[in-house]
Amino acid sequence: MGRLERHATITDVAALAGVSVGTASKALNGRGSLREETRRRVRDAARQLNFEANAGARNLHSGRTYTVGMITTDTIGRFSIPVLMGAEDALGAGEMSIFLCDGRGDPIREQYYVKTLLSRRVDGIIVTGRRTEARAPIGVGLPVPVVYAFISSADPDDCSVVPDEAGGARKAIDHLLAIGRGRIAHITGPDHHNSARVRAAATTERLAEEGLSLVAPPLFGGWSEAWGGQAAGILLGSGTEFDAVFCGSDQIARGVSDALRAAGRRIPEDVALVGFDNWDVMIEGAKPPLTSVDMNLQGLGRSAAERLLAAINGSPSPGRHALPCHLVVRESTTVPLRSPPASPPGPAGQ
Repeated sequence: MGRLERHATITDVAALAGVSVGTASKALNGRGSLREETRRRVRDAARQLNFEANAGARNLHSGRTYTVGMITTDTIGRFSIPVLMGAEDALGAGEMSIFLCDGRGDPIREQYYVKTLLSRRVDGIIVTGRRTEARAPIGVGLPVPVVYAFISSADPDDCSVVPDEAGGARKAIDHLLAIGRGRIAHITGPDHHNSARVRAAATTERLAEEGLSLVAPPLFGGWSEAWGGQAAGILLGSGTEFDAVFCGSDQIARGVSDALRAAGRRIPEDVALVGFDNWDVMIEGAKPPLTSVDMNLQGLGRSAAERLLAAINGSPSPGRHALPCHLVVRESTTVPLRSPPASPPGPAGQ
């Protein structure tokens, strides 16, 4: 119940066959000087995992360098690394390499990396980062295709692959309503942040569709455990009755969880709790483990890379492409079933 289904990747095939990703790629594409026994082992692993190599990667036009650049503004890697892993899964079967460049949100540094990547004759560029609001294009009239992943370009003609954050928030509310919770509070990040605004608006709209409203206006603050604990204290101190809290991030939810338990509120019996991001460090450390919205960042990276491959092959897909989020249900919203009372003993001898 807590795991998302996913397709096997070239990394999975390599691990099962006991070889490197590069060796697995060569074996599946009939390239390189490999022993037949190695090729057979890789092919057997691929069949066992029902792995299908990316057709776009196999059919790239000749004359390419088989390299792709990735420029990120995510200095801590929380979002860009899963996107990178997904992109590598899609590109690995075509023996393509990725050059990762950290722009650090500095336009001058970004332009330096664009020029550097173009000088290396990369076949395309993926742009990613921490924020989800639209950003200025990385360049105009570039000689290679560019795809934006997780963040989107302000130019509607660019290809942007983003998570459907509003849809994810709606799924969280649907779940809370389905388990009988109707007095819901929402605690999220700063109100100047696009994700915080989008998730709060979707939460309010979904409840309104059911004739309901939040028990209090959305509480905007920081993306931190400290803010979660502080906001939970505000709710508890106000005397507001609530039986569920939907948080705009797992970090916030972790802080809320600690504050509620300290106040004697049981999770989920008294208060059901849902987070956003499905960040393993937070969800596994929470007590109990946290139900959370997963943006499927690796899948988003795969989709971005596949669209980049298609663009390299002459089939671009301009526009903003929103991929669905998934809700992963754990103990923070699942009340354990109580054992039925023991039957009284019957008469002696029965």
